[in-house]
Amino acid sequence: MDKLCKQVEKSSKYYEFQHNTRSVKPSILHFQLRNLLWATSKHDVYFMSNSTVSHWSSLSHKLSEVLDFSGHVAPAEKYPGSLLEGFSGVQVSTLAVNEGLVVAGGFQGELIGKDVEGCSVKFCMRTTLSDNAITNAIDIHRSISGSLHITVSNNDCGVREYDMERYQLVNHYRYNWPVNHTSVSPDKKLLAVVGDDRDALLVDSRNGKVTSTLVGHLDYSFATAWHPDSRTFATGNQDKTCRIWDTRNLSTSLAVLRGNIGAIRCIRYSSDGRFLVFSEPADFVHVYSVAADYKKRQEIDFFGEVSGITLSPDDESLFIGVCDRVYASLLQYRMIRGFDYLDSYV
Repeated sequence: MDKLCKQVEKSSKYYEFQHNTRSVKPSILHFQLRNLLWATSKHDVYFMSNSTVSHWSSLSHKLSEVLDFSGHVAPAEKYPGSLLEGFSGVQVSTLAVNEGLVVAGGFQGELIGKDVEGCSVKFCMRTTLSDNAITNAIDIHRSISGSLHITVSNNDCGVREYDMERYQLVNHYRYNWPVNHTSVSPDKKLLAVVGDDRDALLVDSRNGKVTSTLVGHLDYSFATAWHPDSRTFATGNQDKTCRIWDTRNLSTSLAVLRGNIGAIRCIRYSSDGRFLVFSEPADFVHVYSVAADYKKRQEIDFFGEVSGITLSPDDESLFIGVCDRVYASLLQYRMIRGFDYLDSYV
């Protein structure tokens, strides 16, 4: 594996430390699922803290509660498919915040959503009644028609797509293994699907049919991300590597990027396509220059488990959720506007 990995300079610096917020205490319930941190602006971050989805404003330095799962949650509005009785004692396994919507997924297949600016729960749905029901990942996106959708990955081997304007299931695709993560390409045509299998799948988003099987990883994968060009995407695996793929030639990966100590749990491309960011389970986050052909990177090291990583929509801020009994915090980095990152320009 070491021979396959790209030789990389790690002296680059693209983001500089800005702030460490100790009043923010991110948490993790499942050691393999780390999509629990989302930024909606360079000042606004949403994260899981014990049984609560919370919001932190780095501008006002205020912490507020968005969703509390310690008791009973139920929708305030009536929609077909939404369970009016709601849920009690939800254990949140994954989170997504985008397009003005907050959606949390639970260990028993629960999906709970509300508007970011709303006061009440909008919908409660259960993806499956299977014993193997854990919700592994949620992707909030716009469909080809422009309507708001979510794509949900479950341990029951299913990928489900819901229309969030009608709160209805519109697609349900089944595969041969538990699906850990699915992401929709920016042009909405393809899905990158990974799970409890060495191989990743490239899937036609219209019908769920596998268009390509991606061979190379040695273990199970838990992360995917698309470059804005809709041609390049990344997969993160428990073999400690992140592989870069090009849809125009999938016979082999474009690059193999190695972590330091553990599985690649979370991947993000910057919205301008200049950077790839991925995290290990603890202690390390890596920022790669895409324009430098992934040959240059910045290594951010700290102490603690990673609950998630997120870039602000304008890429100005990089946030890292640190989960630790003593050192729990939110790390905030800001993009450097200077000569030392010129290699990142496309």
